[in-house]
Amino acid sequence: MKLFRLLGRSVRDAFKSVFRNFSLSLASISSVTITLLIVAVSMVLSYNIENISTLIKKDFSIVVFVENDATAEEIEEIEDKIKNMDNVDSYIYETKEQVAESWKKSSDTFKAIIESWDKEENPLADTFSIKVKNLEDINNTAKQIKKINKISLVRYGEGIVEQLLSVLKVIEKFLIGMVLALVLVTIFLVSNTIKITIFSRRKEIEIMRLVGASNSNIKMPFVIEGLFLGLLGSLIPILATIYGYSALYNFVHLENISPFLQLATPSPFIYIISLILLLIGTIVGMFGSAGSVRKYLKI
Repeated sequence: MKLFRLLGRSVRDAFKSVFRNFSLSLASISSVTITLLIVAVSMVLSYNIENISTLIKKDFSIVVFVENDATAEEIEEIEDKIKNMDNVDSYIYETKEQVAESWKKSSDTFKAIIESWDKEENPLADTFSIKVKNLEDINNTAKQIKKINKISLVRYGEGIVEQLLSVLKVIEKFLIGMVLALVLVTIFLVSNTIKITIFSRRKEIEIMRLVGASNSNIKMPFVIEGLFLGLLGSLIPILATIYGYSALYNFVHLENISPFLQLATPSPFIYIISLILLLIGTIVGMFGSAGSVRKYLKI
């Protein structure tokens, strides 16, 4: 019961303190809001860069061209060797007739050209389209396939894939580092703002000590006040994340530029980020207050 009375009194005193010291409380809330907004933007960017990287890894294929004089048995042998490679996830085999039909559907120009061919004039080749498990090892897989008998050509966008993945990794690491740095900046700013608030109320703490209040009785209202400030400061970033990102997702269609440029689906992504922002705001507020008031207490 004593603990509940202490908690209830601390909550009441914390509420009063927020409004009694409104200008300093507003400064603390603003610090949390601004830094958490930047944290939210960085997290959104980081997640979407990772999403683009995943789409690229899923979509890239090795295209293998079979020599036109390969027999059915030789093609079957090629298929068995491809199937048994460690890095091969899946593959699709198409005859040159099937390839021609696919091209006809993709463009009226191709359709007109292909329909002018006789069956014997088809210059295309039978192909294997191969998806790999690990895109970073795609070069070694392509080299292994090239060594197979009756393979005329292997293509997967050599050089471009490696450079693109390298750039995306650098951007992703930079954004993760930025998020961590911003969390530290948030802790620093909020802690210092709360220190100013508590410094202005040091006489209040000294009076409480003189009348015999325990350290817990003195500290608890300040800790709960820090929790309130962190909670209030995180509300705007949370709302901006949920409604702002949802609006961005609905109105911006980057996939029209490239199939790889797709924004991550809002749910549950935005709610996870919102929870992280809420935890950062409240925990930083609580521990910032606890650390700041400790120096004025008898330990």
